[in-house]
Amino acid sequence: MTHPLDYLPSAQEVGTYDGPALAGNFSDLHPPLTQRQAIIESQRCLYCFDAPCVEACPSEIDVPSFIRQINEGNINGAAQTILEANILGGSCARVCPTEILCEQSCVRNHDAECQPVLIGLLQRHATDHMQFDGHPFKRASATGRHIAVVGAGPAGLSCAHRLALLGHRVTIFEAEAKPGGLNEYGIARYKMTDDFARREVEFLLEVGGIDIEYGQRLGENVTLGELRERFDSVFLGLGLGASRALMLSDEDATGSLAAVDYIKLLRQTNDLGQLPVARRCIVIGAGNTAIDMATQMARLGASEVTLVYRRGLEAMSATHHEQEIAKANGVRMLTWAQPDQVLLDEQGRVSGMRFARTRAEERGLALTGEHVDIPADAIFKAIGQGFESQSLTDATAAELARDGERIRIDDHFQTSMAGVYAGGDCVAPGQDLTVQAVQHGKLAAHAIHQALIARQEAA
Repeated sequence: MTHPLDYLPSAQEVGTYDGPALAGNFSDLHPPLTQRQAIIESQRCLYCFDAPCVEACPSEIDVPSFIRQINEGNINGAAQTILEANILGGSCARVCPTEILCEQSCVRNHDAECQPVLIGLLQRHATDHMQFDGHPFKRASATGRHIAVVGAGPAGLSCAHRLALLGHRVTIFEAEAKPGGLNEYGIARYKMTDDFARREVEFLLEVGGIDIEYGQRLGENVTLGELRERFDSVFLGLGLGASRALMLSDEDATGSLAAVDYIKLLRQTNDLGQLPVARRCIVIGAGNTAIDMATQMARLGASEVTLVYRRGLEAMSATHHEQEIAKANGVRMLTWAQPDQVLLDEQGRVSGMRFARTRAEERGLALTGEHVDIPADAIFKAIGQGFESQSLTDATAAELARDGERIRIDDHFQTSMAGVYAGGDCVAPGQDLTVQAVQHGKLAAHAIHQALIARQEAA
């Protein structure tokens, strides 16, 4: 497969790391606990009755219960407690910013204790070591209802699984060739290693009653109008697939690329040594995608990686923990700098970028009049994602009420259109986390189920 950065040297040619070192750079960021470590860590939990960690968990996992079950040696019980609340609990244990969620709220999170209970690693321990004789979830009796789910990402998969448990038949329409969404294509490789994302989806589908049709992109070869006619309800778990532009001339020049496109390539490759690597690169953005992109380029062997943000570090949406990961990998953070001009060489390829210096004023961000040029072989844009423009262009989809580009929903995840629900990143901004998308899908499934039952009783 050709790639827009194929003119760059490969990681093998850059030669910063050999094969084993490259593999090591993309092994688990946080190695899993051993059985002994898990038992010792589980004993630190106070099993609080009104546990603040549960309140802080977007998917409402009963944290004290599953940790107590680990301590008692009941791994299957712990896993079931987790999965009943969050069917993607294994991936969430790997990618959730637990440092600002459950672990931040842990009652042991104070100076005398040094650190909170390692809830994320304990959750991973339980879901990694579960060994059920049969599938732990059983479907209810068939209802005869058939629901369409658009998108096989965390929100769509969670919704489909819960609907299947409730006895409904589900068909998922997925644009890509594999399920998993962000977990499969968009998470840093050192956070979600090997083929875990695939295995987790396979486990989820074992409940039965769920079919996936691949290569089905809303607005291209399937429309919302068609789905409303064919199915009893529709859930939209679209995610945000289109990268935002800088609105600069030459920003699409050779050597300039959306960070999510490179991360997708990185996650799908079998040979890290063959990936194109920019010895000097710039990453523009302030979120987790920007951090992931910068850190991974450094781990591939780039000698200079500069992450640039137009405000200060404290305003970055990436957590302090994520920022420290980037710094530990040698990423340079340049703040108070706004993209101003893409610099090109004689062949029309990226040679760097000019940034306008900024400062905070009472009315907002202002330019100082100063500029700084940074040489680079490639520029990666990570300034956020939006809807792919054609997703909601058919006559029916165009009628959906929106808040900006996000789909408007009520408290039950129903859109402005009867029988159509939505959740995950495509609805009004929240935490934009995998765990939140899972919760949206689960709650939307229950709302769909209740609406269908009410419709049946009224008939």
